[in-house]
This record gives sequence, C-alpha cells and structure tokens, in this order.
Amino acid sequence: MTECRSLGVRAPYEPAIFDSALPEVPAGGASVRTLYSGVSAGTELAYVKGTDPAFTARRDPDLGVFVPGAGSRRYPLRAMGYMEVAEVVDSRRPDLPVGGLVAAAYGHRSHHVLAPQDVVVPVPADLDPVLAIYLAQMGPICANGLLHATAEFGGTAASALGDGVRGRTVLVTGAGVVGLLTALFAAHHGAGDVAVADPDLARRATATALGLQAVDADSAWRWCKDRWVHGPGDRGADLVFQCRGRAAVLHEALRSLRPQGAVIDLAFYQDGGSELRLGEEFHHNGLTIRCAQIARVPRGFAGSWDRYRLAGETADLLVAHGAALRRHVVTDVVPVDEGPSVLLALARRERAAGQVVLSFPGRPTSRAG
Repeated sequence: MTECRSLGVRAPYEPAIFDSALPEVPAGGASVRTLYSGVSAGTELAYVKGTDPAFTARRDPDLGVFVPGAGSRRYPLRAMGYMEVAEVVDSRRPDLPVGGLVAAAYGHRSHHVLAPQDVVVPVPADLDPVLAIYLAQMGPICANGLLHATAEFGGTAASALGDGVRGRTVLVTGAGVVGLLTALFAAHHGAGDVAVADPDLARRATATALGLQAVDADSAWRWCKDRWVHGPGDRGADLVFQCRGRAAVLHEALRSLRPQGAVIDLAFYQDGGSELRLGEEFHHNGLTIRCAQIARVPRGFAGSWDRYRLAGETADLLVAHGAALRRHVVTDVVPVDEGPSVLLALARRERAAGQVVLSFPGRPTSRAG
C-alpha cells in the first residue's frame, strides 16, 4: 500500500504530521498524488485552537439541530482542509486519465484514493495549478453565494449566476479569500457597483490591487448610505455578502442595506450574537438574512445547478483574474513539512498571511486532462 502523510492536529495548539497507509483503488475510483493544498485559515485555525463548535456538540442529521454534550469531532484530527490539486496516478474512472491534473476536497494528504461519488474537477490547461486549489470547493462556495442572491431577487432555477447582482449595488464584508473571490464574482457578473469592507489596511490594499473598491469597515455603513442614494428615505446597498464570522459585522451589514435589501451570509459564527440587533434596522427596514453554504444550492435550483456547474463558473473567474490572484492573494507557498509551524504561528497571531498554500514533493508529469 502507498504511504500517505497528512497535516492535522494532535491536540489544541499541536498541529502535526501523521503517517498512514492508503487502501486499494476501488472500482470507479482513482488514486491521486497531491501537488498543492490550500489552507482555509478560518476553519483550520478553529481546529488548531479547539474553538470549533463540533468539539462540544453534534449535529443530529435527521432533526437538523445541534445537540450539546459529546462532540462529533475529537482529537487527534489526522487531516483537515478542502482545497487540493493533484495528479492522477492510478484510475478506474474513464473521466480521470492517469497523468491528468484534478481538483478535489480531501484534506492536506500527500496521496488519496478518490471514491466513485467524489466531486473531482479536471484542471483547465490554461489555469495555474496553484490557483486550482479554489476550483472544487472554495470557488463554488462563493459562486453559490451569488446563486442565493439570484434566488433572493426572484431568479429561476435556469438563471445565469449573475442575475442576482447584475446592475445592483453590492457590499462585501471581509477581504479574506471568501470575500475577495465573492467580490470578484459580483464584479465579473456585472454588478453595478461593488465595494469590499475590512478593518485591516493590508487586506484593503489587496482588494484595491484586484481592481475592487475598498472601504474601512468602521465607516462602511455610512459610506454605503452616502454613496448609494436611490431616492428619499432609500439609501444603501441592494445586497451585502457577509463574509466575516462576527455578529457585530452582521449587524453592520444590516445597517448598510437599503430598505428591503438582503444579506447573503457566507460566514461561520463561533461565538454568540449579542451585538446583533434584530429590533433595529432588520425590523424597521424589512431586511432579509439568507444563509448560503456549499451543502445546498437554493431551493428549486438543484436540477440545473450542482457543484460541477459552480466549479465551471469558478474556472472562468480564475482564468480571467488569475494573474492578479496569484500575485496579490496567494502570499505564502510553503512545503507541507512546514505546515505545523505555519499553522501554529497563524493561530498565535505571530504571522500574517493571505492565502497559504502547502506544496508537496514532486511536480506533475504532464498537463493531460
């Protein structure tokens, strides 16, 4: 069996490399050798720090609620992550030829056996393989946010991805990877005006370098009200994509909207929501908060939209903006053996980074697929 090395967490604040053996390739499956794996800082640092809610609760899949008590996640976590680019080395799938480059979501593992049902996206020949980390999951997460905006404004299941933003005023809260990709999607699909709000000057500079308007988060709601005037008593953004997992930021997103506007929420909240005031703008302006996450497309859209179609939209965006994303967003490409020290430094706030990408030994033997 092939030996596999993976980056995980042994205990709180103890990221580590683990060794394991891979199973045989099943009928309809494929074996891949990882080239690059992107770090999702928000999710993975919650695992490193032990703050993820799944450590203290479990989700009942039938009831759809979280039950406190014994958590569904426990240490050690032998792998984590969901942004992998790999070369196919053995295949029982006719759509995945040996030597092809693919994107998938299976964690920071040096090798992996893909099951027949796994979502696997061939990497386009004109796409930088490093940027292909966004192809299978992170990009579709952001594209799905636009799809939820389409549903919010009355689009149908066959609508184009940009129907919810085209011609509309859009604020994106947070200039992390999710916020930047979402803002680029909105601009790429014809939003009338797009701004990105973040409290960090360096992140705002990254947004500007990508051709986006950047505003200070501390004054974003006022900026929206002053810039986007639709009529008497009608000021603010049509739409806010909320990409920072803090209740206070969600409240500011609501303040930034015009009456009957909508927040499309892509954030993950680990704390309580005492800063969220639902008796103020949310109530008096008739606002909407709609959650968008990759497990579901909007109701009624599943027949025409799936992960592969969202990945196709992502590929178009990455090809169009690839040079700028590679230059300004991917700030750190480090060997996987340095992964534990990098994650620990990020968790302790001793290191700042944009997109961290782990590189694995070896290079692709071809660009087939």
